[in-house]
Amino acid sequence: MLNVHVGLNVTNLENSIEFYNKVFGVDPVKVKKDYAKFLLEQPGLNFTLNQSNQVEGNQVGHFGFQVETEEEVLLHKERLEKEGFFARDEMDTTCCYAVQDKFWVTDPDGNEWEFFYTKVDAEVHSDSASTPITTASTCCND
Repeated sequence: MLNVHVGLNVTNLENSIEFYNKVFGVDPVKVKKDYAKFLLEQPGLNFTLNQSNQVEGNQVGHFGFQVETEEEVLLHKERLEKEGFFARDEMDTTCCYAVQDKFWVTDPDGNEWEFFYTKVDAEVHSDSASTPITTASTCCND
């Protein structure tokens, strides 16, 4: 078995557990006063939340889930909107040298998550290839 591991520092463990429970659709497998662990089978992911007094800056551009169809993007979007999240759409957009359908949600500490489907490769980095990328919410911000 090979699982990707992401350890994320959070300022409010309870709010973050609630957020990720809804995003992942599963309960954490372990919860302590300053720690929570989610194990996802699909995709193979060991995702931990670590309570921190302060989280400054975003050392990661964003996180995401690549799905196999446009329908999956829409199903996840609908599911998360029913959970009360605002989902920001970017349908039929060029990003990271690919034409994609995607949407974004933001966790309690400002980390952005995208759910995306890649339709086809593209020759340009983004729809605004002539404009410098300045925020994590713009394209893939590499």
